[in-house]
Amino acid sequence: MLALARGEEVSATWMVVAALGTYAIGYRFYSRFLAHRVLKVDKNRATPAERLNNGVDFHPTDRRVLFGHHFAAVAGAGPLVGPVLAAQMGYLPGTIWIVVGVIFAGAVQDMVTLFFSTRRDGRSLGQMARDEVGPVGGAAALIAVFAIMIILLAVLAMVIVNALAESPWGVFSIAMTIPIALFMGFYLRVLRPGRVTEVSVIGVMLLLLAIVSGGWVAESSWAETFTLSPGALVVWMVIYGFVASVLPVWMLLAPRDYLSTFMKVGTIALLAIGVIVAMPSLKMPAVTEFASRGDGPVFAGSLFPFVFITIACGALSGFHSLVASGTTPKMIQKETQVRMVGYGAMLTESFVAIMAMVAACIIDPGLFFAINAPAGAIGDTVQSASEAVANFGFTISPQDLTAAAEAVEEDSLLSRTGGAPTFALGMSEIFSAVIGGAGMKAFWYHFAIMFEALFILTTVDAGTRVGRFMLQDMLGNVYKPFREVSWKPGVWIASAVVVGGWGYFLWAGVHDPLGGINQLFPLFGIANQLLAAVALAVCTTLLVKSGRLKWAWVTAVPLAWDVAVTLTASWQKIFSGDTAVGFFAQRQVYADAIDAGKVIAPAKDMDDMHTVVLNSTVNGVLAAFFALLVIVILVDAGRVCYRAIRYPEQVVLHEAKFEQSRIVAPAGFFPTAEEKAELAEASRSDRGHPATGAR
Repeated sequence: MLALARGEEVSATWMVVAALGTYAIGYRFYSRFLAHRVLKVDKNRATPAERLNNGVDFHPTDRRVLFGHHFAAVAGAGPLVGPVLAAQMGYLPGTIWIVVGVIFAGAVQDMVTLFFSTRRDGRSLGQMARDEVGPVGGAAALIAVFAIMIILLAVLAMVIVNALAESPWGVFSIAMTIPIALFMGFYLRVLRPGRVTEVSVIGVMLLLLAIVSGGWVAESSWAETFTLSPGALVVWMVIYGFVASVLPVWMLLAPRDYLSTFMKVGTIALLAIGVIVAMPSLKMPAVTEFASRGDGPVFAGSLFPFVFITIACGALSGFHSLVASGTTPKMIQKETQVRMVGYGAMLTESFVAIMAMVAACIIDPGLFFAINAPAGAIGDTVQSASEAVANFGFTISPQDLTAAAEAVEEDSLLSRTGGAPTFALGMSEIFSAVIGGAGMKAFWYHFAIMFEALFILTTVDAGTRVGRFMLQDMLGNVYKPFREVSWKPGVWIASAVVVGGWGYFLWAGVHDPLGGINQLFPLFGIANQLLAAVALAVCTTLLVKSGRLKWAWVTAVPLAWDVAVTLTASWQKIFSGDTAVGFFAQRQVYADAIDAGKVIAPAKDMDDMHTVVLNSTVNGVLAAFFALLVIVILVDAGRVCYRAIRYPEQVVLHEAKFEQSRIVAPAGFFPTAEEKAELAEASRSDRGHPATGAR
């Protein structure tokens, strides 16, 4: 505050320290309050993983491995891309939302959703809504959640395709994580059960070897084999998504996500250390003029509500609720672990978002806007880009733009939109300042690109499995065998439908710059946050119905904020007369141009013009449809809460019956003295009574 008041430069180190300090306080006090006072977690209650253990979808998983799986599954493109784009408004608004939002909204949603799903045999969010809110709100939730899920998965997959296309290093390194994960799965299951530390060391060593080998492969005769076109990547991703969703969870999904977490957390931790060592200054203003004007070149719209839509993962993300009611509740050993897995993993992802914000804000603002503004705004030459950036209120010379591209061995950095290249550039600035100097900047830049692809791919495979669970829950309302999530015909049919859904939009988007997922991409941010509103509404309803009315504010307050943000954004996207914001306003401009026989960018001919009109219409209709579904859910949830308060004796909960747990496991990463004593006693009991199954 002193530095801001005096107009001094602010070191990025303060961002890192402030975030870590706040996370520590939030986890130590607020998450403990949620676990013990609000939710009243019960270590004696058997979880679905223990009661329904079938070795396929339900499988008690070591808390450290499960933390890795959950973190890897929820931490996709959002925490890397959203904060970079939101840096257009300055570093301060986004940073405040990331830190405050995760403590009181995002981590709360994840933890509470995980708890209630665990109490209901791992039911999906949509099915919990149908069971607890009612058939009307539940049906709306099922439709909204599944449709949004397909869009989110296709968007995430498109980011991976863009990162890995024509990149043999990235393709080889990421492909090698699959056999490594299979080895780790069998190691823990068959060769050395329970040896988590042992297999972790082996896995990390193999992962590092795979990363280094990727560089060798890229320079060898094998490079052509691992140089895949976007279309080929789509095919391989669809195949992988299907296989990963049907194999037993212990075999591929959990160990691969756990392995990826070492890469993710390790890289981000090193990045934080690099910031502390290099102490770069934040060059982006605290708040830019675009925050009030709403005419930014990166994305249009004012600070409220669009910063809170753009930054989703890292602060509050509806996608997380799908994982928290998907794979994770079917694998968690103890209810007491929902704090570490649900709240703790979300804090970790929030720190990733902080590091992405730092990476975007330590580079020159002129370079930032040259990278993130579309070609239509800055042109395709360094001269035109320099002039356009000057009109934005910042300066950068053509020579500096050329030098920046040459430093990372790229032909050009102009209009590399999407956020990923900016994060990679900021990351290379920090790492090269600590290790290797300017000569290593190109290596670190391409390492960061590969790292981002690995980061996102783990969300696609887990998301596909979650989508399969959701679809099976939906179909189970019509044909009961589908509710058995490990019923083989249901598994194969549902998985095929899910990968076919996002695979279709991905394939069409890869082959048509105005089609497929490119058509639906503008809905990504709003759809994700509307999904968070559904999750928080269901959680609030369950808190009220389960007799926790006095604590319902823990989800009701973030719900009120999220509803205000998302419905305001939806209203503006539907009804705004600004063609850069409103879907129907954009549609009208292109329709008028068609009538006048004109072609407007990004269209290149009349066919493209008609496609843009169609896309704008579809996006506007879907934005209205999703907002309407959420309103229906909110109204129905309000009705149920009112009845639960007025007539508590009529409340019916769909919790699974209590069953005594026989598993002994710590609640956190490190066992307490009491937990060590319990583990020792369980070990002695195991040796004396091997048939009891106690662990």
